[in-house]
Amino acid sequence: MTKAELIEGVVYVASPLRFQQHAEPHSRLDTWLGTYVAFTPGTRSGIEPTVRLDLDNEPQPDIVLLVDELADGQARLSEDGYLEGSPELVIEIAASSAAIDLGDKKQAYRRNGVAEYLVWQVFENKIDWYALNDGDYQTLPVGADGVIHSRRFPRLWFAAKAILQGDMAQVLTVSQLGLQSLKHQAFVVSLER
Repeated sequence: MTKAELIEGVVYVASPLRFQQHAEPHSRLDTWLGTYVAFTPGTRSGIEPTVRLDLDNEPQPDIVLLVDELADGQARLSEDGYLEGSPELVIEIAASSAAIDLGDKKQAYRRNGVAEYLVWQVFENKIDWYALNDGDYQTLPVGADGVIHSRRFPRLWFAAKAILQGDMAQVLTVSQLGLQSLKHQAFVVSLER
């Protein structure tokens, strides 16, 4: 559905999204993550998929990154094309939805074993990246260089300060540095097995 879809004579319109507060951050995150996926066979990413976490939770996160089920990932595609289980990384862009994204959704992702959860709080101009550790989320630190390092995906490096400032050239430069490492190459080899 792009703007509206006509079903049985009724027009359904998607929820409105502001450009600067949602669409643009979404595009930046997707560009960064897409670069990682392009150089990491065995991983997959998607925009706004329905994720069947459990019987009570079917969120549609803004972006997901997962290890392919053929490479022993946690999530799998159902026969009808939906994700079932927990993607390894879930990303939400939180403007008016910050309370939900940092409350109920965060707890549902934690309970269902989503390894990492990134939330861009647009109005606060802040990004938090959480990693599951002993059943609870802990915030991943931002280094002095403004970079956050994923624990689940080797050498998935995120230039948080640069992306908040709209400096995508720096975001992609930092990403490429991680992708050129021996640890990343070893991860790719492990996925291929």
